[in-house]
Amino acid sequence: MTNTNTDPRIVLTLDAGGTNLVFSAIQSNNEIVKPITYPTNAHNLDKCLRTIIEGFKEIQRQLTAKASAISFAFPGPADYPKGIIGDLPNFEAFTDGVALGPMLEDMFNLPVYINNDGNLFAYGEALCGILPELNQKIKNRGGIKQFNNLVGLTLGTGFGCGVVINNRLLIGDNSNDTSIHQTLNKFNVNWDAEESVSTRAIQRVYSNAAGLKHTTNLMPKDIYEIAVGQKEGHKEAALETFRCFGEALGSSIANITALIDGIVVIGGGITAAWPLFAPSMFSEINRKYIDSEGNPYNRLPFKVYDLTDESIFDEFAHGNIRKIQVPYSNRTVQYDEIARIGIGVSGLGASKAIALGAYAYALQQMDN
Repeated sequence: MTNTNTDPRIVLTLDAGGTNLVFSAIQSNNEIVKPITYPTNAHNLDKCLRTIIEGFKEIQRQLTAKASAISFAFPGPADYPKGIIGDLPNFEAFTDGVALGPMLEDMFNLPVYINNDGNLFAYGEALCGILPELNQKIKNRGGIKQFNNLVGLTLGTGFGCGVVINNRLLIGDNSNDTSIHQTLNKFNVNWDAEESVSTRAIQRVYSNAAGLKHTTNLMPKDIYEIAVGQKEGHKEAALETFRCFGEALGSSIANITALIDGIVVIGGGITAAWPLFAPSMFSEINRKYIDSEGNPYNRLPFKVYDLTDESIFDEFAHGNIRKIQVPYSNRTVQYDEIARIGIGVSGLGASKAIALGAYAYALQQMDN
Protein backbone atom coordinates (compact mmCIF):
# COMPACT_ATOMS: atom_id res chain seq x y z
CA MET A 1 0.00 0.00 0.00
CA THR A 2 1.20 3.53 -0.79
CA ASN A 3 3.00 5.36 2.02
CA THR A 4 0.89 8.49 2.40
CA ASN A 5 3.69 10.21 4.34
CA THR A 6 5.96 10.26 1.27
CA ASP A 7 3.60 10.08 -1.72
CA PRO A 8 4.23 13.18 -3.89
CA ARG A 9 0.73 13.35 -5.37
CA ILE A 10 -1.45 16.35 -4.52
CA VAL A 11 -5.14 15.99 -3.68
CA LEU A 12 -7.63 18.87 -3.46
CA THR A 13 -9.85 18.60 -0.37
CA LEU A 14 -13.02 20.12 1.01
CA ASP A 15 -14.53 20.24 4.51
CA ALA A 16 -18.23 20.61 3.67
CA GLY A 17 -20.37 22.01 6.48
CA GLY A 18 -23.88 23.36 6.48
CA THR A 19 -22.52 26.87 7.12
CA ASN A 20 -19.04 26.99 5.55
CA LEU A 21 -17.02 25.22 2.87
CA VAL A 22 -13.30 24.99 3.64
CA PHE A 23 -11.00 24.14 0.72
CA SER A 24 -7.39 22.99 0.91
CA ALA A 25 -4.80 20.66 -0.66
CA ILE A 26 -2.74 17.83 0.81
CA GLN A 27 0.56 16.33 -0.28
CA SER A 28 2.47 13.66 1.68
CA ASN A 29 -0.04 14.03 4.55
CA ASN A 30 0.70 17.75 4.84
CA GLU A 31 -1.57 20.68 4.09
CA ILE A 32 0.38 22.63 1.47
CA VAL A 33 -1.81 25.72 0.97
CA LYS A 34 -3.61 28.19 3.19
CA PRO A 35 -7.22 26.96 3.44
CA ILE A 36 -9.95 29.06 1.85
CA THR A 37 -13.38 29.43 3.43
CA TYR A 38 -16.58 30.34 1.57
CA PRO A 39 -20.21 30.37 2.78
CA THR A 40 -22.00 27.16 1.84
CA ASN A 41 -25.19 28.77 0.46
CA ALA A 42 -26.91 25.49 1.32
CA HIS A 43 -30.33 26.98 0.51
CA ASN A 44 -29.45 27.74 -3.15
CA LEU A 45 -28.20 24.89 -5.33
CA ASP A 46 -26.74 27.08 -8.08
CA LYS A 47 -24.84 29.27 -5.60
CA CYS A 48 -23.60 26.24 -3.65
CA LEU A 49 -22.33 24.41 -6.74
CA ARG A 50 -20.66 27.53 -8.13
CA THR A 51 -19.01 28.13 -4.74
CA ILE A 52 -17.63 24.59 -4.72
CA ILE A 53 -16.22 25.04 -8.22
CA GLU A 54 -14.68 28.42 -7.40
CA GLY A 55 -13.19 27.11 -4.15
CA PHE A 56 -11.33 24.31 -5.91
CA LYS A 57 -10.23 26.71 -8.67
CA GLU A 58 -8.80 29.10 -6.09
CA ILE A 59 -6.85 26.29 -4.42
CA GLN A 60 -5.54 25.21 -7.83
CA ARG A 61 -4.25 28.73 -8.44
CA GLN A 62 -2.14 28.47 -5.27
CA LEU A 63 -0.44 25.24 -6.34
CA THR A 64 2.94 25.04 -8.04
CA ALA A 65 2.24 21.52 -9.37
CA LYS A 66 -0.81 19.82 -10.87
CA ALA A 67 -3.25 18.08 -8.55
CA SER A 68 -3.91 14.37 -9.11
CA ALA A 69 -7.45 14.15 -7.70
CA ILE A 70 -10.23 15.75 -5.68
CA SER A 71 -11.36 13.96 -2.51
CA PHE A 72 -13.66 15.10 0.28
CA ALA A 73 -16.44 14.27 2.71
CA PHE A 74 -20.01 15.33 1.96
CA PRO A 75 -23.21 14.57 3.86
CA GLY A 76 -25.47 11.73 2.80
CA PRO A 77 -27.65 10.01 1.81
CA ALA A 78 -25.65 9.59 -1.36
CA ASP A 79 -24.38 7.12 -3.91
CA TYR A 80 -20.77 7.93 -3.08
CA PRO A 81 -19.05 5.74 -5.71
CA LYS A 82 -21.04 7.53 -8.42
CA GLY A 83 -20.72 10.92 -6.72
CA ILE A 84 -24.48 11.50 -6.59
CA ILE A 85 -25.81 13.34 -3.53
CA GLY A 86 -29.36 12.67 -2.36
CA ASP A 87 -31.85 14.72 -0.33
CA LEU A 88 -29.93 16.42 2.50
CA PRO A 89 -31.56 17.89 5.62
CA ASN A 90 -28.68 20.33 6.23
CA PHE A 91 -28.21 21.20 2.54
CA GLU A 92 -31.82 21.95 1.72
CA ALA A 93 -31.13 22.83 -1.93
CA PHE A 94 -29.87 19.28 -2.61
CA THR A 95 -32.98 17.36 -3.68
CA ASP A 96 -33.83 14.66 -6.19
CA GLY A 97 -30.19 13.62 -6.74
CA VAL A 98 -27.31 15.97 -7.59
CA ALA A 99 -24.42 14.59 -9.68
CA LEU A 100 -21.75 16.49 -7.73
CA GLY A 101 -18.86 14.13 -8.49
CA PRO A 102 -19.44 13.94 -12.26
CA MET A 103 -19.81 17.74 -12.37
CA LEU A 104 -16.39 18.23 -10.74
CA GLU A 105 -14.82 15.58 -12.99
CA ASP A 106 -16.05 17.51 -16.03
CA MET A 107 -14.91 20.86 -14.64
CA PHE A 108 -11.42 19.84 -13.53
CA ASN A 109 -10.62 16.77 -15.63
CA LEU A 110 -9.58 14.95 -12.45
CA PRO A 111 -10.85 11.83 -10.67
CA VAL A 112 -13.24 12.81 -7.88
CA TYR A 113 -13.82 10.75 -4.71
CA ILE A 114 -16.58 11.57 -2.24
CA ASN A 115 -17.39 9.75 0.98
CA ASN A 116 -19.04 10.45 4.32
CA ASP A 117 -17.19 12.01 7.23
CA GLY A 118 -17.48 8.94 9.49
CA ASN A 119 -15.73 6.76 6.92
CA LEU A 120 -12.95 9.23 6.20
CA PHE A 121 -12.43 9.95 9.91
CA ALA A 122 -11.95 6.24 10.55
CA TYR A 123 -9.61 5.89 7.57
CA GLY A 124 -7.46 8.80 8.67
CA GLU A 125 -7.19 7.40 12.19
CA ALA A 126 -6.39 3.90 10.95
CA LEU A 127 -3.59 4.99 8.63
CA CYS A 128 -2.18 8.12 10.26
CA GLY A 129 -3.63 8.41 13.76
CA ILE A 130 -4.45 6.26 16.74
CA LEU A 131 -3.92 2.81 15.20
CA PRO A 132 -0.26 3.12 14.09
CA GLU A 133 0.54 5.17 17.21
CA LEU A 134 -1.04 2.56 19.48
CA ASN A 135 0.73 -0.38 17.82
CA GLN A 136 4.09 1.37 18.13
CA LYS A 137 3.41 2.22 21.76
CA ILE A 138 2.60 -1.45 22.51
CA LYS A 139 5.90 -2.51 20.92
CA ASN A 140 7.77 0.12 22.91
CA ARG A 141 6.27 -1.28 26.14
CA GLY A 142 7.32 -4.83 25.28
CA GLY A 143 3.95 -6.15 24.12
CA ILE A 144 3.49 -8.45 21.14
CA LYS A 145 -0.17 -7.81 20.28
CA GLN A 146 -0.92 -5.63 17.26
CA PHE A 147 -4.28 -4.28 16.09
CA ASN A 148 -5.39 -4.22 12.46
CA ASN A 149 -9.04 -3.15 12.68
CA LEU A 150 -10.65 0.10 13.77
CA VAL A 151 -14.08 1.58 14.41
CA GLY A 152 -14.19 5.38 14.16
CA LEU A 153 -17.06 7.28 15.80
CA THR A 154 -17.82 10.98 15.40
CA LEU A 155 -19.87 12.80 18.03
CA GLY A 156 -21.47 16.12 17.18
CA THR A 157 -24.61 17.32 15.42
CA GLY A 158 -25.09 13.67 14.48
CA PHE A 159 -23.57 10.27 15.25
CA GLY A 160 -21.20 9.00 12.56
CA CYS A 161 -19.23 5.81 12.11
CA GLY A 162 -16.65 4.23 9.83
CA VAL A 163 -14.89 0.86 9.87
CA VAL A 164 -11.43 -0.06 8.61
CA ILE A 165 -10.42 -3.73 8.26
CA ASN A 166 -6.73 -4.47 7.65
CA ASN A 167 -6.13 -0.97 6.25
CA ARG A 168 -9.12 -1.24 3.92
CA LEU A 169 -12.10 1.06 4.36
CA LEU A 170 -15.37 -0.86 4.58
CA ILE A 171 -17.56 0.29 1.68
CA GLY A 172 -21.15 -0.91 1.60
CA ASP A 173 -23.09 -1.82 -1.53
CA ASN A 174 -25.55 1.08 -1.00
CA SER A 175 -23.21 3.74 0.46
CA ASN A 176 -24.84 3.03 3.84
CA ASP A 177 -21.54 1.89 5.31
CA THR A 178 -21.93 1.44 9.08
CA SER A 179 -24.94 3.73 9.61
CA ILE A 180 -24.65 3.42 13.37
CA HIS A 181 -26.99 6.36 13.90
CA GLN A 182 -29.87 4.23 12.62
CA THR A 183 -29.33 1.35 15.00
CA LEU A 184 -31.63 0.72 17.97
CA ASN A 185 -31.81 3.28 20.78
CA LYS A 186 -31.37 1.80 24.25
CA PHE A 187 -33.84 4.15 25.92
CA ASN A 188 -36.70 4.15 23.40
CA VAL A 189 -37.38 1.41 20.86
CA ASN A 190 -39.13 3.93 18.60
CA TRP A 191 -35.99 6.05 18.27
CA ASP A 192 -32.74 5.48 16.44
CA ALA A 193 -29.43 5.68 18.31
CA GLU A 194 -28.71 9.26 17.22
CA GLU A 195 -31.68 10.53 19.23
CA SER A 196 -29.58 9.83 22.34
CA VAL A 197 -26.07 10.36 20.89
CA SER A 198 -26.04 13.85 19.36
CA THR A 199 -26.12 17.55 20.14
CA ARG A 200 -29.93 17.56 20.13
CA ALA A 201 -29.96 14.65 22.59
CA ILE A 202 -27.80 16.58 25.06
CA GLN A 203 -30.03 19.64 24.70
CA ARG A 204 -33.22 17.61 25.17
CA VAL A 205 -32.03 15.61 28.19
CA TYR A 206 -30.65 18.70 29.93
CA SER A 207 -33.87 20.64 29.36
CA ASN A 208 -35.97 17.79 30.73
CA ALA A 209 -33.72 17.14 33.73
CA ALA A 210 -33.55 20.85 34.59
CA GLY A 211 -37.30 21.30 34.22
CA LEU A 212 -36.85 23.80 31.39
CA LYS A 213 -38.66 24.35 28.14
CA HIS A 214 -36.68 22.57 25.42
CA THR A 215 -33.90 24.86 24.27
CA THR A 216 -31.41 24.85 21.42
CA ASN A 217 -29.66 27.94 22.76
CA LEU A 218 -27.38 25.89 24.99
CA MET A 219 -24.79 23.85 23.11
CA PRO A 220 -22.99 20.77 24.55
CA LYS A 221 -20.04 23.00 25.47
CA ASP A 222 -22.34 25.21 27.55
CA ILE A 223 -23.90 22.22 29.32
CA TYR A 224 -20.42 20.78 29.96
CA GLU A 225 -19.37 24.09 31.55
CA ILE A 226 -22.48 24.00 33.74
CA ALA A 227 -21.62 20.44 34.79
CA VAL A 228 -18.08 21.38 35.86
CA GLY A 229 -19.12 24.62 37.58
CA GLN A 230 -17.71 27.03 34.99
CA LYS A 231 -21.12 28.44 34.08
CA GLU A 232 -24.35 29.03 35.97
CA GLY A 233 -27.11 26.50 35.47
CA HIS A 234 -28.55 23.26 36.84
CA LYS A 235 -25.36 21.33 37.62
CA GLU A 236 -27.03 18.04 38.58
CA ALA A 237 -29.11 18.08 35.40
CA ALA A 238 -25.97 18.68 33.34
CA LEU A 239 -24.16 15.79 35.03
CA GLU A 240 -27.16 13.51 34.46
CA THR A 241 -27.23 14.59 30.81
CA PHE A 242 -23.70 13.35 30.16
CA ARG A 243 -24.31 10.20 32.19
CA CYS A 244 -27.25 9.34 29.91
CA PHE A 245 -25.20 10.28 26.84
CA GLY A 246 -22.41 7.92 27.92
CA GLU A 247 -24.83 5.06 28.59
CA ALA A 248 -26.42 5.43 25.15
CA LEU A 249 -23.02 5.68 23.46
CA GLY A 250 -21.75 2.64 25.39
CA SER A 251 -24.71 0.58 24.20
CA SER A 252 -23.92 1.44 20.56
CA ILE A 253 -20.21 0.71 21.02
CA ALA A 254 -20.94 -2.67 22.59
CA ASN A 255 -23.19 -3.58 19.68
CA ILE A 256 -20.74 -2.62 16.94
CA THR A 257 -17.68 -4.15 18.65
CA ALA A 258 -19.58 -7.42 19.01
CA LEU A 259 -19.42 -7.47 15.19
CA ILE A 260 -16.19 -5.56 14.46
CA ASP A 261 -13.35 -6.77 16.68
CA GLY A 262 -10.99 -3.80 16.82
CA ILE A 263 -9.89 -0.55 18.40
CA VAL A 264 -12.49 2.21 18.82
CA VAL A 265 -11.54 5.87 18.39
CA ILE A 266 -13.92 8.74 19.14
CA GLY A 267 -13.71 12.23 17.64
CA GLY A 268 -15.76 15.40 17.42
CA GLY A 269 -16.38 18.35 19.70
CA ILE A 270 -18.35 16.42 22.33
CA THR A 271 -15.23 14.37 23.19
CA ALA A 272 -14.18 17.37 25.32
CA ALA A 273 -16.73 16.04 27.85
CA TRP A 274 -15.01 12.60 27.98
CA PRO A 275 -14.45 12.73 31.78
CA LEU A 276 -18.21 13.17 32.26
CA PHE A 277 -19.58 10.54 29.88
CA ALA A 278 -16.79 7.92 29.80
CA PRO A 279 -17.60 6.30 33.19
CA SER A 280 -21.21 5.48 32.25
CA MET A 281 -20.07 4.50 28.73
CA PHE A 282 -17.63 1.89 30.08
CA SER A 283 -20.14 0.74 32.68
CA GLU A 284 -22.68 0.03 29.93
CA ILE A 285 -20.10 -1.72 27.72
CA ASN A 286 -18.90 -3.94 30.55
CA ARG A 287 -22.27 -4.79 32.08
CA LYS A 288 -23.44 -8.40 32.22
CA TYR A 289 -26.16 -10.06 30.22
CA ILE A 290 -28.55 -12.37 32.07
CA ASP A 291 -29.70 -15.61 30.46
CA SER A 292 -33.23 -17.03 30.66
CA GLU A 293 -32.37 -18.87 33.88
CA GLY A 294 -31.01 -15.78 35.59
CA ASN A 295 -27.30 -16.53 35.13
CA PRO A 296 -25.02 -13.55 34.37
CA TYR A 297 -22.44 -13.67 31.59
CA ASN A 298 -20.13 -11.19 29.87
CA ARG A 299 -21.68 -8.93 27.27
CA LEU A 300 -18.55 -9.03 25.08
CA PRO A 301 -16.02 -11.83 24.53
CA PHE A 302 -13.05 -9.58 25.34
CA LYS A 303 -11.95 -7.02 27.90
CA VAL A 304 -12.41 -3.35 27.00
CA TYR A 305 -9.74 -0.85 28.12
CA ASP A 306 -9.76 2.93 28.44
CA LEU A 307 -6.81 3.98 26.27
CA THR A 308 -6.78 7.43 27.86
CA ASP A 309 -5.90 5.93 31.25
CA GLU A 310 -2.11 5.73 31.33
CA SER A 311 -2.18 3.94 34.71
CA ILE A 312 -3.51 0.75 33.05
CA PHE A 313 -1.77 0.99 29.70
CA ASP A 314 1.05 -1.40 30.61
CA GLU A 315 -1.58 -4.02 31.49
CA PHE A 316 -3.26 -3.41 28.13
CA ALA A 317 0.05 -3.51 26.23
CA HIS A 318 1.46 -6.64 27.87
CA GLY A 319 -1.65 -8.79 28.19
CA ASN A 320 -0.49 -12.25 29.24
CA ILE A 321 2.28 -13.57 27.00
CA ARG A 322 2.82 -17.32 27.22
CA LYS A 323 5.06 -19.91 25.61
CA ILE A 324 3.45 -23.28 24.98
CA GLN A 325 4.83 -26.54 23.66
CA VAL A 326 3.82 -27.67 20.18
CA PRO A 327 2.51 -31.25 20.45
CA TYR A 328 4.92 -33.94 19.16
CA SER A 329 7.65 -31.31 18.68
CA ASN A 330 10.55 -29.67 20.49
CA ARG A 331 9.30 -26.29 19.33
CA THR A 332 7.47 -23.73 21.48
CA VAL A 333 5.23 -20.91 20.29
CA GLN A 334 4.53 -17.58 21.97
CA TYR A 335 1.13 -15.95 22.13
CA ASP A 336 -0.85 -13.41 24.11
CA GLU A 337 -3.84 -15.15 25.66
CA ILE A 338 -5.82 -12.06 26.77
CA ALA A 339 -8.54 -11.02 24.31
CA ARG A 340 -8.97 -7.25 24.51
CA ILE A 341 -9.72 -4.03 22.68
CA GLY A 342 -9.36 -0.39 23.67
CA ILE A 343 -11.35 2.81 23.30
CA GLY A 344 -9.56 6.12 22.90
CA VAL A 345 -10.01 9.73 21.84
CA SER A 346 -8.65 11.12 18.58
CA GLY A 347 -5.34 12.91 18.91
CA LEU A 348 -5.54 14.27 15.37
CA GLY A 349 -8.96 15.81 15.85
CA ALA A 350 -11.89 14.94 13.61
CA SER A 351 -11.26 17.60 10.95
CA LYS A 352 -7.61 16.64 10.37
CA ALA A 353 -8.36 12.92 10.47
CA ILE A 354 -11.09 13.38 7.84
CA ALA A 355 -8.71 15.33 5.59
CA LEU A 356 -5.99 12.68 5.89
CA GLY A 357 -8.58 9.97 5.30
CA ALA A 358 -9.77 11.74 2.15
CA TYR A 359 -6.17 11.97 0.92
CA ALA A 360 -5.41 8.31 1.60
CA TYR A 361 -8.71 7.19 0.07
CA ALA A 362 -7.99 9.07 -3.14
CA LEU A 363 -4.49 7.58 -3.45
CA GLN A 364 -5.84 4.09 -2.82
CA GLN A 365 -8.57 4.47 -5.42
CA MET A 366 -6.15 5.82 -8.03
CA ASP A 367 -3.75 2.92 -7.42
CA ASN A 368 -6.56 0.42 -7.88
